[in-house]
Amino acid sequence: MQRHAEGDSEGVDPDVGGNMVTTLLNETMPHIAIPSDATVEEMAALVGREVGGAVEQLVGAFTLAFIALAQIHDSGQEDVSSSDVLQDLALRAEELSAGDEGPEEPPR
Repeated sequence: MQRHAEGDSEGVDPDVGGNMVTTLLNETMPHIAIPSDATVEEMAALVGREVGGAVEQLVGAFTLAFIALAQIHDSGQEDVSSSDVLQDLALRAEELSAGDEGPEEPPR
């Protein structure tokens, strides 16, 4: 997608971006079992509750990544790459999802 946006899309399938988004959504969205006797209202509530949480988490992750990248950019730190920032965020997310509360605060 990046090469396509930068005009260097030689040999890049223009549909690859859509496929990446579809893959991401398939991996992050919950699988929902809807009872066959569910009313339209019950189905809407179930889908809204299940999908809403996943969308909220996904938007939160992209927002956090954008803010972290913007802060590094605005600080003028040339020795930190965007890959470094995103890798740090991914590692911190893994720690949090494993139940770790992250690094302890330094003593005061």
